[in-house]
Amino acid sequence: MLFLGEYEHTLDQKQRLAIPSELREVLDTKQHGEAFIVAPGANGQLWLWPEKTFAQLSHSLGGSLIGDPSVQDFERFVFSQAARVPLDSAGRIRIPDRLLQKFGLAGSIMILGVRDHLELTEPAAWKREQERLQPEAADIWRRARQTFAASQRPTV
Repeated sequence: MLFLGEYEHTLDQKQRLAIPSELREVLDTKQHGEAFIVAPGANGQLWLWPEKTFAQLSHSLGGSLIGDPSVQDFERFVFSQAARVPLDSAGRIRIPDRLLQKFGLAGSIMILGVRDHLELTEPAAWKREQERLQPEAADIWRRARQTFAASQRPTV
């Protein structure tokens, strides 16, 4: 599964957000589940993961009964604010009001495909972020290549 693209959609009167068909097409309910998990993302935006992807990522953290305090902080921060949001028959999700308010989302929302998850942001904020990132594009690519190359080196 690979989420790509950017889409501007509007919350309807019942605060439902339509997930674009191009994004729904890459989902396999047996592999990814029938819902998304919505939670705060690392960049301060609201992120959506297919529920089974989120479960796999959370299981990779290991048990938290006697865990690292930084992992405990992460778990408390993310899991306490997360919500399961099923897709309805029209491909819409209903994001809890508390999360819409916390992340300043209302009316028009940008849905960004970011590889294994979706990000939700306000359109003007996305435009500002694009303007910030564009002049750094070459450096962003260079840093990503360096990070990838470092991850491929055998550890001794």
